[in-house]
Amino acid sequence: MDAKAAAQERFDVARAALIELSHRIHAHPEVGFEEERASSWLCDALDQAGFAVQRGICDLPTAFRARAGSGPLHIGICAEYDSLPGIGHACGHNVIAASAVGAAVAAARVADDLGLSISVIGTPAEEVGNASGKILLLERGAFEGLHAAMMVHPAPFDMLRANMIAASMFDVHCTGKESHASAFPELGINAADALTLAQTALGLLRQHIRSTDRIHGIVTQGGVAPNVVPAHTTARYIIRSETLEELKELRPRVYRCFEAGGLATGAKVDIVGGDKPYAEMRHNETLATLYRKNSEALGRAFPPLGEWERRPTGSTDMGNVSLAIPSIHPLIGIQSLPAVNHQPEFAAHCATPHADQALCDGALAMAWTCIDLATDPAARSALTSTRG
Repeated sequence: MDAKAAAQERFDVARAALIELSHRIHAHPEVGFEEERASSWLCDALDQAGFAVQRGICDLPTAFRARAGSGPLHIGICAEYDSLPGIGHACGHNVIAASAVGAAVAAARVADDLGLSISVIGTPAEEVGNASGKILLLERGAFEGLHAAMMVHPAPFDMLRANMIAASMFDVHCTGKESHASAFPELGINAADALTLAQTALGLLRQHIRSTDRIHGIVTQGGVAPNVVPAHTTARYIIRSETLEELKELRPRVYRCFEAGGLATGAKVDIVGGDKPYAEMRHNETLATLYRKNSEALGRAFPPLGEWERRPTGSTDMGNVSLAIPSIHPLIGIQSLPAVNHQPEFAAHCATPHADQALCDGALAMAWTCIDLATDPAARSALTSTRG
């Protein structure tokens, strides 16, 4: 039996349990850095599959590393498992997590024969937007020794190289002074007005930024009563650009809009966060080419998508990983249209037969890509020579 057939045979044994794991995580959504059940379930599954599991790595209680094989070529498969506040697994991280386990279990079947080591890196809090799981794990050494990393992400359709752009999330705190809004308004300092003016300034700024830049956010606290001048308001914003360098140019322009609101009203403005942004995703061509071949062998297709292939999509801390080591982050379709990521309707699609099939196809395509990296002399040499 050749290596890919052996890996598929091992995956087929685990298939039903992996689908059940995906559905269980989907039914119990947990937000970033609070994924206690999901992390535990994933570690248990990998432990039962014979992996050496380390829980709570790098001082992150819901992060983990699980390794099988002892070969010199070391491939990491990233698992995400946090949900979105209020709308659950509307980005399909349950599928990501189960497909990572499936890929690792399948590839581990032949790892020692091929001189390969496989690690699943459990990366919490991808949705938090700043100082996220992969960024902290990178800083603390969790990816050291890996020659490449990969993951698959659910989407309405398959896409090999989505344009994932840099992003920075931060909180804004405005502090004014309470007063009776009718009797003594002149004695108050209106922190809500500071945010209103900042939002107006941001609206005007949009005319003068790149078409690929993004500015969006929400007011998280707007005051406590309509007859009290708001003394404390907060907002949470994300800014995005195609690269970290362009993001660095956009950031001070956005910050000045919030500072202007404070200047005009007399409120104090503090900006917190935004210090550990997400980088743009850099797809490794060798890995992408191999993944596409293996995915197509499973019956999946990558048709031309026109504007979708050019326009910026989302952002991910996998981008930070991709700047450090060769990586891929293909999107895998679950036939959800018209529902798209970050909609409640998309969350419902992430526990359907189409999502289950995406889990299986993504896992096998990644496992076979690991096998190709181990058996193709040129690909193996390119990875080991750059990360030796």
